[in-house]
Amino acid sequence: MTVYYENETEFEFPFSEHEHLQKLIRFVTDFVACPYEPEVSVTIVGKERIQEINREFRQVNRPTDVLSFPMMEYDKPSDFQGKMFQSTISLSPGTGELVLGDIILCAEVISEQADEYGHSELREFSFLVVHSMLHLFGYDHMEESERIEMEELQKDIMEKLGINR
Repeated sequence: MTVYYENETEFEFPFSEHEHLQKLIRFVTDFVACPYEPEVSVTIVGKERIQEINREFRQVNRPTDVLSFPMMEYDKPSDFQGKMFQSTISLSPGTGELVLGDIILCAEVISEQADEYGHSELREFSFLVVHSMLHLFGYDHMEESERIEMEELQKDIMEKLGINR
């Protein structure tokens, strides 16, 4: 497993982000029974930068907490045998790992949301990484049934990780 990590901000979380990312990414990869070792790029940015990215890629001109950029398409979430996945699969030439995609987190929004929701930055950070990893495995929340499924998975994963509100 390879996790490329970069913090472009001065913000410091009260935990080791890179170590925690590795734990979360491994757990979600195993949870969805991915048969490949994952490669994920994670970047922490500030509000201005995430707003720029959000505007450019989603045409939404405001900061957000997390953005996910999956490399593959799936016939259905975490279907590693489907035609779409097989036709879009991206394996790293050097390692043979599955290049899942990119996760961009906003440090300031994570901190603000942790305060707003009354839980730790660790919990908020973890939830957003779990949420984003599910996106990288093809889950979405555009339709009501998808939203319900994704929320149930997130809740189950967070409980199994022992990271609660």
